[in-house]
Amino acid sequence: MDAMTPAQKQKIIDDIERSTPERRRAESKAPTPAEQARLDRAGKKMGRPKIGNGTRVVSVTVEVDLLERADAYAAGAGVKRSELFTRGLRTVLG
Repeated sequence: MDAMTPAQKQKIIDDIERSTPERRRAESKAPTPAEQARLDRAGKKMGRPKIGNGTRVVSVTVEVDLLERADAYAAGAGVKRSELFTRGLRTVLG
């Protein structure tokens, strides 16, 4: 570092300062309407697809042995535990 000229040292300092998040935000520009439309479309695709009226997380107490059997059945059927529970509720409720 001592072999560097003051100009070389300043260039390194400027590069580091330019790479900070605050500086990048200050130097960034607002997206064009076309870019914003593309960003809006991409944002709508994120997350799980809505099923019916949506979903809700619930906490259910299940016996350990029964849960292990359910997990094994779900794995064998190639479905997730929540899908297995949903199918069971639909079967019971009609």
